[in-house]
Amino acid sequence: MSTVVNVHVLFFAKSRELANTNRSKVDVPSEITASELLDQLVARFGLTSIRDNLILAHNESYIENLSERILFKEGDELAIIPPLSGG
Repeated sequence: MSTVVNVHVLFFAKSRELANTNRSKVDVPSEITASELLDQLVARFGLTSIRDNLILAHNESYIENLSERILFKEGDELAIIPPLSGG
């Protein structure tokens, strides 16, 4: 069973608009796959409309593969980045 840690979440562009904040703190499992994490964040912050276009970054490193396991430490930073240009 993984422990729970508190991480800083930063929202950019459309995700900031939908979440109605530019930053938040959330408790996440210390180990989780990127896709599970994305699902939790989408549900918690109302990001369903842009779910398929979001990019996650953990401590300023982009997460390329949603099946990747992420290992969090207390106070880590997670950025939620939607596409930056209109399609």
